[in-house]
Amino acid sequence: MRRIKELLRLKFQIGLTDRQIAQSCHMARSTVGEYVKRAAEAGLSWPLPEELNEEELDKRLFRKAGRTTVERRTPDFKEVHEELRSNKNVTLQLLWEEYRQSNPEGYQYSQYCNLYREWTKHLDVVLRQPHKAGEKLFVDYAGPKVRIEDGNGGYTEASIFVAVMGASSYSYAEATARQDLNSWIESHINTFEFLGGCPEIVVPDNLKAGVTRPCRYEPEINSTYAEMAAHYSVAIIPTRPRKPRDKAKVESGVLVVERWILAALRHRTFFSIAELNAAIRELIERLNQRRFRKLPGCRSELFATLDQPVLRPLPAERYSFAEWKPARVNIDYHVELDHHFYSVPYSLIRKKVELRYDFSTVEVFHQGVRVASHARSYKPGAATTVDEHRPECHRRYLAWTPSRLLEWAARAGCATQAVADAILQSRRHPEQSYRSCLGLIRLGDRYGQQRLEAACARALKFEACSYKKVKSILEGGLDRCVDCEVAQPLEPLVHDNVRGADYFCAAKEVNHVD
Repeated sequence: MRRIKELLRLKFQIGLTDRQIAQSCHMARSTVGEYVKRAAEAGLSWPLPEELNEEELDKRLFRKAGRTTVERRTPDFKEVHEELRSNKNVTLQLLWEEYRQSNPEGYQYSQYCNLYREWTKHLDVVLRQPHKAGEKLFVDYAGPKVRIEDGNGGYTEASIFVAVMGASSYSYAEATARQDLNSWIESHINTFEFLGGCPEIVVPDNLKAGVTRPCRYEPEINSTYAEMAAHYSVAIIPTRPRKPRDKAKVESGVLVVERWILAALRHRTFFSIAELNAAIRELIERLNQRRFRKLPGCRSELFATLDQPVLRPLPAERYSFAEWKPARVNIDYHVELDHHFYSVPYSLIRKKVELRYDFSTVEVFHQGVRVASHARSYKPGAATTVDEHRPECHRRYLAWTPSRLLEWAARAGCATQAVADAILQSRRHPEQSYRSCLGLIRLGDRYGQQRLEAACARALKFEACSYKKVKSILEGGLDRCVDCEVAQPLEPLVHDNVRGADYFCAAKEVNHVD
């Protein structure tokens, strides 16, 4: 329409010939004549009316005489798109046929498909993200893995960790044996040390090692990952699930690493992770020094100019890896880690706690406060217990040893201690007698220490050393007669009517003779 308007201006305002207009507008002279003819038939001159837009100008110039314009209803392509996505068996052909049933004068199938394709072009709109210097570091794992030979015909596969700065595209890569939490944290630490500082934000994918529960709005970060981020004063902002364009910088960085590093190493054989990382370090330096094709400079120069001056300094100490695990305190005020049990204060029974542990230490936190700390033990089935974590009654019970019980009994007197010792000696295992001894000692609280001592002296005299017999003595008041002489055994009776042993021997001989 701009060229047509220019054509009309040159014709009606300046008065050029068709040939001159054709040379000026770069079109055929016959085309110029056709447009001028159509303008005359439509009653148009120069200047054109202000209210005449390009759509109305097109209708007035190119409408055919005697032909009425048919108003076609434009399909609801949003609904069409949802139908295609929600049911894999639905096709554009089927949807067009349904459209024509309700709109007989509607678009033909080819135009229907063209209009739908034009509509879908506006769905995939891409935001060009500006990156602030030193703000974001994008991290991810590359897809391909590298073989590590073991020298015996077997091999393992190493994963490739990739990190890219947002503003300068300065890249780092390293090989890890696994994609577990320890490797994930170690790769981050190595990246910060390679950069010589820390960015403000780290943007990872929703890898299980870093993000425990992916969510579009409130993702749950792994506790160890969050602790590492706090140590280096960086923020973790994961991408939305299944939205790779949120980290397009590292996606392109991964592609560059695959093409310029992994492809370059495809013919080499490696026998250790360290050997592979040495080769990667050499090639990553070369990649960062490689000149841009469409921009001046290289990644290293941009990093030194943009990112490096504003990076935050590294902390004084390197982060020490430690894992976190949720747990619930059992009724025996212990928590379990790798089949070993560690004590916590008994007031936390059945409460939820968090365990922070490394190779040498186990710490227990409740609501962010550390409540217990133990040296880590790898002995399964055993327990590590601090005596202060036990209730007072449990501590007293564990203090029940034979010597301790005898010491308590000795407070009443020597006879009481002797009875307690006799009770302990009467059972196969000393613990079987603990309650009897405690009962004996508590009789002193009820009847007094003096009466208990007297009752125990009487029990020793009659060899009645038990809790029940001592208690019976006290209840009957027999402890007050402890000085009375014990009745002596009766002397043998001598009487004419009492037959002695000689009589029975003689009777036995007579019977034998008979």
